[in-house]
Amino acid sequence: MEQNTTDLALIQKVLNGETDQYALLVKRHQRFVFTLALRFLKNREDAEEVAQDCFVKAYKALGTFKQTAKFSTWLYTITYTTAMTFLRKNRLDTTSIDDESAVLQLENQTSAFSANGYEKQDSHAFLNMAITQLLPDDAAIITLFYKGEQSLEEIGETLHMEPNTIKVKLHRARQRLKEKLQYLLKDEVKELL
Repeated sequence: MEQNTTDLALIQKVLNGETDQYALLVKRHQRFVFTLALRFLKNREDAEEVAQDCFVKAYKALGTFKQTAKFSTWLYTITYTTAMTFLRKNRLDTTSIDDESAVLQLENQTSAFSANGYEKQDSHAFLNMAITQLLPDDAAIITLFYKGEQSLEEIGETLHMEPNTIKVKLHRARQRLKEKLQYLLKDEVKELL
């Protein structure tokens, strides 16, 4: 029965004093919040910390949630803002794809994949690897659109941008993702030819 309960119904229960119901909201959205935070921060521990902070912030601000948008959109907005604040505060080092050590690391990771029966797993791994190399905004837009299945309007609300801007950014992010995948898969393509 709890699986069929909508986010809005759970929120109402939490606001009416059934605070244990918030755990269901966390369980329902924790994987995607963590994934989105990881796309920005590129570090598992930092992403876990930010994801936890997001749920605490959402809980404290639950009374201010306006039901004009989906709860997930509101929560992902909190995730985006929290991750960006974390990045600004900690000035995380970023690795350029042109950096030789990054290329060696990627080559070592890609050589670890075996070609006997793991094609689907490989494609997901390569796709995730390519997404982690994108700029945070590009990674967020790709993640929200494809994995979060959010509309351009919902992504616009999350990232505080107009839907048309998101459409253009999504197109450009796809192009950059394609370039990253072509780079990662160049050896694979050579083997096929």
